[in-house]
Amino acid sequence: MKELEERIQSEGTVKAGNVLKVDAFLNHQCDVRLFDRMGAAWAEHFAGKHITKILTIEASGIGIACCAAQHFDNVPVVFAKKAQSINLDGEQYSTTVYSFTKQKEFPVIVSKKYLNPGDHVLLIDDFLANGKALRGLIDLCKAAGATVEGIGIAVEKGFQGGGDALRAEGYDVDSLAIVESMDPETGRIEFR
Repeated sequence: MKELEERIQSEGTVKAGNVLKVDAFLNHQCDVRLFDRMGAAWAEHFAGKHITKILTIEASGIGIACCAAQHFDNVPVVFAKKAQSINLDGEQYSTTVYSFTKQKEFPVIVSKKYLNPGDHVLLIDDFLANGKALRGLIDLCKAAGATVEGIGIAVEKGFQGGGDALRAEGYDVDSLAIVESMDPETGRIEFR
C-alpha cells in the first residue's frame, strides 16, 4: 500500500534494536481515514474468503481491526486481552506470547463466548516482526476450533522472518507495507 509506505517514510523513525516508531499515525495517535483505506485494501485481498470474525490483540490492533470490520459486513471484532481482569468471566482460551516491542512474555486471553468452532477468522495486527503474537492468536483459534482464513498486517518487518515463516506454513498473510531493511544511523527505510 503505497500510501502507508509514504507515511512510514515521512513520519516513521528508526530506533536502535530494529524498532520502527510510527506512533504519529498508527499505534498511539490513530489516522482513522488511513485505517479505513487499510480495511478496504484487506477487503479486496480477502474478497473470496468467508469471514465471520476479526481477531486482534490489545491494544494497537483494536482501532485498525474495528475500521477493517466495516469492510467485512461489520463482523464482530474480538480482541485478546493481555491480562486477566474481573470483567473476564466464564471459560477462556489462553496462551502466552512474547512481545518484540515490550521484550517480555504475557498471557493473552479470549472468552469462549466470543471465539467459537465454526468461526472463520481474519487476524489483524499493526506489526509483524518474528510472528510470536500472531502464533498466539493462531493458537487461540485452534483451541476454539475456529478457522484462520487470513492475516492482515499493517507493517511487516520482513527482515525478521515472521511473515515468511507463516506464509511457508500456508497462511495467507497480506502485509500492506513490508520493510526489507532499516538503518537507525541514517533513518533509511527500504521496502520489499
